[in-house]
Amino acid sequence: MIIQIHRGQNQIGGLIIEISDGTTRLFFDIGINLSECERVEVPQIDGLFCGDTHCDGVFISHYHADHIGLTKYLLEGIPVYMGERAYGIISAASEYREKKLPFEPTYIYDRQKIVIGEFSITPYLCDHSAFDSYMFLVENGGKKVLYTGDFRANGRLDFDALLNELPVVDALITEGTTLSRENKGNIQEELLEQIAIDYLKGKSGPAFIMMSAQNIDRLITAQNIADQTDRILLQDIYTAQIAKSCDVLSPKARVFMTGGDKQYEQLQVFNDAKIGKHQIAKTPFLMCIRQSMKNYLSKLNDLVSFEDGVLFYGMWKGYMEQSEMQEFLGFMVAKGVKVHILHTSGHADAFTIDQIIEKVCPQIIIPVHTENAEWFYKYRPSVSIREDSRIVL
Repeated sequence: MIIQIHRGQNQIGGLIIEISDGTTRLFFDIGINLSECERVEVPQIDGLFCGDTHCDGVFISHYHADHIGLTKYLLEGIPVYMGERAYGIISAASEYREKKLPFEPTYIYDRQKIVIGEFSITPYLCDHSAFDSYMFLVENGGKKVLYTGDFRANGRLDFDALLNELPVVDALITEGTTLSRENKGNIQEELLEQIAIDYLKGKSGPAFIMMSAQNIDRLITAQNIADQTDRILLQDIYTAQIAKSCDVLSPKARVFMTGGDKQYEQLQVFNDAKIGKHQIAKTPFLMCIRQSMKNYLSKLNDLVSFEDGVLFYGMWKGYMEQSEMQEFLGFMVAKGVKVHILHTSGHADAFTIDQIIEKVCPQIIIPVHTENAEWFYKYRPSVSIREDSRIVL
């Protein structure tokens, strides 16, 4: 087997990994660089993005743009593989934005092996802030490679059950996103629930939560918080469509609109779950919000005081340094709302990465999706840490 890391070493995101045997070419994740959100530079990889088509399959670990963002630039006829529920989420997001996805994948499922040429590829469902994420075990000629994608052990899936299923491998391609940060270990998602529930006890003001609508674990957390504090969970149409696409839209949740006629039509799908501002103003609630809802929140504040309110901030803290986010948070604070951090990482902490390495006992470790590959040097000399872009097994 030949492993070619086209992109994704010594940086976070933008992964493009090729595994081939001289005849069959497979790619694992084809993401944009995190700095390329406005202007994408497509790597000129022959057979994938340019020239004549020569790729037997692209496997997507999850739907974050730094792993999937280049799919629309694929040459015609290249098969794409990803999780069914993951595809449902991005389909719902695209439908809301009235855009068409550039591909229709072959679905993958937990531990259901796929054979392409002399390769067998086994997806392993893993926990990440993106729902329906996978690791991939790649086998050919008696050699085994495990690519972790992005993963963690602090969400709602049983990490020990996954760990017990993973085999010993020859090479491990692993993410290390958190290794360049202060690494004290991740907070469990269930603990976030209890923190918020304890905070809201005895509080009568409105509650808000900022998070990615595509973070399904956090949506479940929000619903549990609302249930345990006798509040209704309020989701805008976009968030509700995402929740509905993967069967986590609670019958107790209520759906509101922030826009005009187009959104009014979309709202009708939710039937008895619809709710308007005047009814919201009379009801204890936990509302899912985004910074684009500033005008809507101003109008809601005309009907109900935000004093003694709380905003649970459930996203990466780095976004708080951006001017648009600072402006929005300042707007909420000026209305009497306190900001409370309620977040845990979507990426494995150092202890969890150690657990994977100790379980699969690789002879070679290939760090990707990290700015601190040196962290892995502690496994030398018994393990070869490879930072070159081409590795032959």
